[in-house]
Amino acid sequence: MTAATHSTLFPQVPDSADAVLDGLDPEQREVATALRGPVCVLAGAGTGKTRAITHRIAYGVRAGILHPSSVLAVTFTNRAAGEMRGRLRQLGAAGVQARTFHSAALRQLQYFWPKAVGGSMPRLVDRKIQLVADAAAACHIRLDRGELRDVTAEIEWSKVTQTVPADYALAAVKAGRDAPRDPAEIAQLYSVYEDLKRDRAVIDFEDVLLLTVAVLQDRHDIADQVRSQYQHFVVDEYQDVSPLQQRLLELWLGERDNLCVVGDASQTIYSFTGATPDHLLDFRTRHPGATVVKLVRDYRSTPQVVHLANGLLAQASGRAADHRLELISQRAAGPEPGYTEYTDEPAEAEGAARRIRELMDAGVPASEIAILFRTNAQSETYEQALADAGVPYQLRGAERFFDRPEVRKASIALRAGARFGGNDSLLDDVVDLPSQVRAVLSGEGWTSQPPAGSGAARERWESLAALVNLAQDFAAAKPGASLADLVAELDERANAQHAPTVQGVTLASLHSAKGLEWDVVFLVGVAEGMMPITYAKTDEQIEEERRLLYVGVTRARERLHVSWALSRSPGGRASRRPSRFLDGLRPGSTGTAGRAAAGGPGGVERGFTTSRPDAVPRRTQRTPARCRVCGRTLTDAGEMKLMRCEDCPSDMDEGLYERLREWRAVQAQRSGQPAYCVFTDKTLMAIAETVPDDDGELARIPGVGVRKLNRYGADVLAICAGQDSGVDDEED
Repeated sequence: MTAATHSTLFPQVPDSADAVLDGLDPEQREVATALRGPVCVLAGAGTGKTRAITHRIAYGVRAGILHPSSVLAVTFTNRAAGEMRGRLRQLGAAGVQARTFHSAALRQLQYFWPKAVGGSMPRLVDRKIQLVADAAAACHIRLDRGELRDVTAEIEWSKVTQTVPADYALAAVKAGRDAPRDPAEIAQLYSVYEDLKRDRAVIDFEDVLLLTVAVLQDRHDIADQVRSQYQHFVVDEYQDVSPLQQRLLELWLGERDNLCVVGDASQTIYSFTGATPDHLLDFRTRHPGATVVKLVRDYRSTPQVVHLANGLLAQASGRAADHRLELISQRAAGPEPGYTEYTDEPAEAEGAARRIRELMDAGVPASEIAILFRTNAQSETYEQALADAGVPYQLRGAERFFDRPEVRKASIALRAGARFGGNDSLLDDVVDLPSQVRAVLSGEGWTSQPPAGSGAARERWESLAALVNLAQDFAAAKPGASLADLVAELDERANAQHAPTVQGVTLASLHSAKGLEWDVVFLVGVAEGMMPITYAKTDEQIEEERRLLYVGVTRARERLHVSWALSRSPGGRASRRPSRFLDGLRPGSTGTAGRAAAGGPGGVERGFTTSRPDAVPRRTQRTPARCRVCGRTLTDAGEMKLMRCEDCPSDMDEGLYERLREWRAVQAQRSGQPAYCVFTDKTLMAIAETVPDDDGELARIPGVGVRKLNRYGADVLAICAGQDSGVDDEED
């Protein structure tokens, strides 16, 4: 090992307190030397906030002003806490506690439990989702996997905002929450969940904070003991503090004001978890004499990237925007951000993969390149494109597409449909491959319209929708392809993407990219409907989407590529538009008053691809079906089976529907095939609404083909007539 390498891996500990300050810019030095009273550090992206606060602590320790054991530094991730401890050791300030809020609270709760409560502390559960499932069972409420995750998230939000079950419904409405279930149901589940925890003598992670708060509030002697231990507090990422964490911080402090907070309101992107920048923005109101330091010298990104980041925030509105920081790049000039418009999403993914391959061939390490997208469901297209280009990659913050439980389950259902829907034509009521896939996946939770909100149910739907879209693209590329052909294609894709994890290009959602940085960043899918996301409705939600894009932009050190696609699939209608957030910023666009055509003055690069050899014209559409209630044209396969809109009134005979379902279950068991291969739920609903009297009426119901009429017609008509279908008398 050379001396230079050794000094890089094992930097020399500063030999004095003053030496700790060496290399800091004037604002960072001001932070480091402000050791008394409340201090508020407003730190923009890439401005060296961690450097500033760790040097502040180290300077105080080395100067003898702070005792290491009297300092508690808190942040939000174990990774950030570990990084802070490592930097403090390098600066000669070992012994300082750097922890997450939960870790610090758990340590105190474990220590004081025997004194405050007596006996042993309840067991801490790692995952609360099983308890939520048990609560749902006790309430006789059926929740699928996605709904379990969403209800669990609502319970977590309630607890960090200190909302009790009885107040949930009102609090959710006031906060603008898009509840995954009826608020009264969630309140009931929340209440039973709490009862189950008490019965089983367990606590969850939110309880760690709640119980620590309760102990410090009720036992003044314990609060005094904690306050005598910790005299100085530092809080990183203060814009992400929840009301519960703020309350705990106040109890740690007591009447003292030796507090340093660091944050950036423009990077508030976790409000859905209960985080709020209000504590940061109101800091000077609560502490009128606070020292306020702004860090705006950006050491991470080139002036070109910083210019775009500043431009994004310049168009923002709201309280966080009123306190935005104008960054000033400290780096040498680099290339301008690139803007590329593609005809469709596969072309966009292929374009990114091609450019990445070129960068790698030019010597850029794959580990210094990232592709960032809005939702995890977008990853599949890019996983495939990178695999096809021979580019190694790693997925951060999410399972690989084909490893996701809903995708694996859907693949099994498609495989079963292919096995039983071929020779027996059990899917003959749907004439093309995409419709067959929609019919199968409707049994797995896919619907023509996405669920409301942004939780697990939405993520699950996005994954299933990605499979539906893939089927459409596959059918367009290979006319006449069967469901079995699609299953084989899915198997090939899954096998190609199950290679051992390698250190390669990072694929990550914008949320999971927070706190990270790369030399080259590809921001993909920056189009209306994805950025901002369709379910962002209110002004506050739209502005959080803008901040999310800002976080994505500021992850890039040197090169930034921004792209969007005009349509989802090859040959699709070019109805999409670049994100409104780019108005006035990308070449050829105007401000928010309007949008110029891409490729105008300034030359937005177009990534259009020419017609592919395997592309085929779209099939001629059949005469549109219309709703028998309101007359609207029907396009969804499920609605076409019902011959009415999902939202239109139903005159279904519930008893008949249940008898048909029971009969179908017996038929499916005897033939060893999935129930939907006999008749789908929508077809049974249509039968129960129509109540046919003869073969002719039954045959006119979408989903009842000639072969199914011959096979099942007599049984179905008998059940509709209130007679015994005779199924119990048949031999196996």
